[in-house]
Amino acid sequence: MEIILVDSGSQDTAYIDQLPEDKNLTVYKTDNVGFSRANNIGYQQVKTKANYVLFLNPDAFIRDAMALVEIINFMERQENKTIGCITGRLVGFENDSGKSTGYIDSAGIFRKWFGRWYDRGHAQKDMGQYMHVEDIPAVCGAFMFCRKSTLEQVALQPGIIFDPDFFLYKEDIELSLRIRNALWRIVYLPDIIIYHCRGWQARSQIPHRLRLTAAENEILLYRKHPSPYILWAFFKYFLVRYLRA
Repeated sequence: MEIILVDSGSQDTAYIDQLPEDKNLTVYKTDNVGFSRANNIGYQQVKTKANYVLFLNPDAFIRDAMALVEIINFMERQENKTIGCITGRLVGFENDSGKSTGYIDSAGIFRKWFGRWYDRGHAQKDMGQYMHVEDIPAVCGAFMFCRKSTLEQVALQPGIIFDPDFFLYKEDIELSLRIRNALWRIVYLPDIIIYHCRGWQARSQIPHRLRLTAAENEILLYRKHPSPYILWAFFKYFLVRYLRA
């Protein structure tokens, strides 16, 4: 396994200096170039012989590392050769206590009838719901396990997997749409548990500027993938921009 760590403009990189030397670990430091560009930088360091690539947020970690082997074995089955991307069951996690919150973070990304994208199950008490393997419309960028040949096919240009027009938010949905438009499947495996902290600090309300960025990117998403749902995106932007909803 090869690990590529991209630090995108952290003010304090001491945590990187504390990492043990490992021939399988590559560290790349850059300015704050945004989520999409940072992931692209990491992807460009991947050796050409790799068959699979995992995009993993720094605030997310896998409960059992052997889950990666399970995913690979699942994708290697002949009947699953059309699967381009897999995600698992994202569960909330508290840094302070070092324990799971007991609430679902994301069981795949879905779209409402009027066009709003949402993380299925988000903030719901984990009672064992959403426990069947299924194809889903999109996947949260915190954990995207992808077939490399799929990424090469849907790349905007060689080495550019995530659309750099998205600095933050909705870039995972945009990539998911390209994957599905290329007739690859995206599959949710509920037995693969990923803890997601949603940031390194204590939770607080999302600043207005970030909510506005998310609303702007929803409009951008529907401009790149034309749909009547763009009406919802403009309505959401109005609510966030002028009513600070």
